Amino acid sequence: MFKFSEKEKNQISSAVKKAEANTSGEIATAFIKESYDYAIYELLFAVIIGFIYFTVMMFFSGYIDTTLQNMFWDYNINYLLIFYGFSTFLVIALAYFIANISLIDRLIVPAKIKQQKVEERAMQHFMQSGVSYTRDRTGILIFISYLEKRVILLADSAINEKIEQHEWQKIVDHIVAGIKEDKLTQNLVDAINDCGNLLQKYFPIKKDDTNELDNNIEILE
Repeated sequence: MFKFSEKEKNQISSAVKKAEANTSGEIATAFIKESYDYAIYELLFAVIIGFIYFTVMMFFSGYIDTTLQNMFWDYNINYLLIFYGFSTFLVIALAYFIANISLIDRLIVPAKIKQQKVEERAMQHFMQSGVSYTRDRTGILIFISYLEKRVILLADSAINEKIEQHEWQKIVDHIVAGIKEDKLTQNLVDAINDCGNLLQKYFPIKKDDTNELDNNIEILE
């Protein structure tokens, strides 16, 4: 799992400070390992695997029954039932463990659900972090959800009145490419600089400007 080093955190903080030097806009960044635990999907996957295993093994019941008879001198039909129950439970447990691996999680959770959960978590942080409460409503949030490989850029009302969402898309795509190419920090720094240039065009610095949001990237749990 990706983790920012202190050097990388400082690079991001410096980039935000530099990007805000010529604009009244405020840039906030946030990173989260995953926007949702997806446990229900992991459990469903495990149960389906367990069902498939049980169904397939039913075709071998005669062979298993004979094998168990040869293994236990006091054999009875309950041994076969115990074998099926215990082995199916083990398969479900193993499948659930495997489903928690990031690569598998990305495969088993529907893309639409992942997008929805990232958007919900990004909006929650947008409201809770204060990005939506800057003096001139000129805050933006770059929200990175690593497991889903998705980036959400949310802008406050004053920015949305002047800058269309599609103008941010290249910036978002650049960060996503950084996640996939293992260049997240560099691409995020580039994106922050691009945000600063775009904000400077529409929201130049004011004489009484103050830094309203933390420049550091916030690592969420």
